[in-house]
Amino acid sequence: MRKFALAAAMVAAIALPGAAFAQAKYTMRISHQLPPSHHIAQLTQAFADDVKKRTNGEVDVQVFGASKAFKPSENYPAVAKGDIEGALAVNFEWGNTIPEMSVTSIPFFFTDLAKIKKFPGSEANKLLDAKLEAKGVHNLAWFFTTRVSIFSSQKKPIITTADFQGLKIRGLNKLVDNALTAVGAAPSALPGDEVYNGLQTGLLDAGLTDISAAYSRKYYEIQKYGTVTPFFTVYFHLYINPKWWASLPQKDRDAISAAAKQAEADSIPLTEKTAADAVDQLKAKGMLLHMQTPEETKEWASKMQAPVLDAFKKAAPDADKIIDAINKL
Repeated sequence: MRKFALAAAMVAAIALPGAAFAQAKYTMRISHQLPPSHHIAQLTQAFADDVKKRTNGEVDVQVFGASKAFKPSENYPAVAKGDIEGALAVNFEWGNTIPEMSVTSIPFFFTDLAKIKKFPGSEANKLLDAKLEAKGVHNLAWFFTTRVSIFSSQKKPIITTADFQGLKIRGLNKLVDNALTAVGAAPSALPGDEVYNGLQTGLLDAGLTDISAAYSRKYYEIQKYGTVTPFFTVYFHLYINPKWWASLPQKDRDAISAAAKQAEADSIPLTEKTAADAVDQLKAKGMLLHMQTPEETKEWASKMQAPVLDAFKKAAPDADKIIDAINKL
């Protein structure tokens, strides 16, 4: 069914005026889960436009957001098999496939902006790219998405770790969920595009997402409270099919790489501004936000970091290597 949906979406895209240049020789389709209003979705579209300019229209980039082509769990096999040329994935979605990809998800470990700015091209960056290459995909860029999370709720705010007790909460993956179970919550790992429905139907008592996604996904419609915290850092990374990549002329590969690096750099100030704006936007929509104090952050970290760090070291063969690389940034 997904292949039929993708084919239909391609027909619709081609039918739109200006959707593709007449002289396009290559098509690069990108699948992702984000709604059009999300800043990374907009960054990806800007990347697509930049590629067309840099390749003089030889490469036509078509972006299929909001899971229109493939669901998040389907993107990797689709790209690896060549059913689509590329996709965006949240780094922690790799879970058990590449445990090292979750290093930025260790609570309160990698949220310093100075370190985030040093990540592109670093030893840590290269190590993770090599892990992806070994799994049959070629990584193009890391789009910094958030270092500011929000824990949302409807009945009462989540301020101390005791407030997590008994909550059915949106989890991320088996690794990160150790932080939530450590404070008595019951996490359910759901992709971002399914959380709104989970909160609305009562499947979840509380949400967890980045601050900008809480606004773009309209959490304010169903959640009264939000606690804003530097919980962890998240990236959406852009990866592509290696065989398709190798089929391109070198000049087009160079142009796409340059566009990807530009988008990668642009993601940092864009994300910082979007996060700051989202706080004001959520407040304007009526959400009651609590900005976590340094003392509260320390209390959360004291109970939530160690269980995840321990599990990470057990799960990831190169845990020490990637942690050391992050610490050197």
